[in-house]
Amino acid sequence: MSVRTLVVDDSLTMQALIQRTLASDPQIQVVGTASSADEARMRIKELDPDVVTLDIEMPGMNGLDFLERLMRLRPTPVVMLSTLTSEGADASIAALELGAFECFDKLALRRPDDAIRLPALVRAASGSRGRSVAAAPRVAEPAAQADYRPRDHAMLAIGASTGGVEALIELLSGFPANCPPTVIVQHMPPSFTASFAARLDRLCKPHVEEARAGAVLAPGKVYLAPGGDKHMEIAGPATRRYCRLLPGAKMSGHQPSVDILFHSVAKIAGADAAGAILTGMGADGAEGMLAMRQAGSVTIGQDEASSVVYGMPAVAHRIGAVVQQMPLRRIAARLLQECRA
Repeated sequence: MSVRTLVVDDSLTMQALIQRTLASDPQIQVVGTASSADEARMRIKELDPDVVTLDIEMPGMNGLDFLERLMRLRPTPVVMLSTLTSEGADASIAALELGAFECFDKLALRRPDDAIRLPALVRAASGSRGRSVAAAPRVAEPAAQADYRPRDHAMLAIGASTGGVEALIELLSGFPANCPPTVIVQHMPPSFTASFAARLDRLCKPHVEEARAGAVLAPGKVYLAPGGDKHMEIAGPATRRYCRLLPGAKMSGHQPSVDILFHSVAKIAGADAAGAILTGMGADGAEGMLAMRQAGSVTIGQDEASSVVYGMPAVAHRIGAVVQQMPLRRIAARLLQECRA
């Protein structure tokens, strides 16, 4: 069955380019186009598409305002299209937080090797659940008791991809200000991670920062791997572990890779660590999480019901990498308990 897709963009040239890109996939049918929010609203009612591609920047009601109304009134899988520059990062992250499935760089449509990712995203979006903003959980179950204290040398490692913006906001909302040192790989474009780290820092009790080479892991701090052309690892003795940013080929299709991070955690921290693999397309992190479990780490996978895309945690579960699967709202409490003094 074809994925019925509505293309919303105020540029007729861009509409044609998006349609041509999607037409390369026989599983996708573009059922209509719209050039404004008002026209998109009418076309959605008329056509009831499986997926909407939506431009962030439109005249009149912009894409973010339209997305918020759509997710509140008629939840539908949406792939946002934007120029993924530093200026557009805040808007794109806001779109992901509002419930967009993923953001795609318009400039990539002119690069054949990158353009093929858009049809894959649209197909994946069609299998996700449109998320209502009003119904979306925003806070993890209470886990941050006033007397919480992490044990010496304990640390956490987390990996996420599609759906991870919402998931990480919810997960970290359950962390206390003195949480164990936490390292995260979230698949994101290079221009996004600094903005997302700043957003998490404003919303959560621990200090969240984009990781830099040599940053020493400390309680109460969360380190988000920078997007770009480097992988993040941890290194050093238990008394002074630190972040390393290293060049290298993509691993499991990604750079930075969750697998690379998790393998380093298995080697350096072992039973001192606990980890979680969250919502995301593909399999990145599964093998690394298996190494963590074999090294004595407690490993948690997000369950299918709470995942936007049950890909990465599904593979990790299938190969025996996770000790337990659980809903997102319960993962923070479990991770903190495993690291408690």
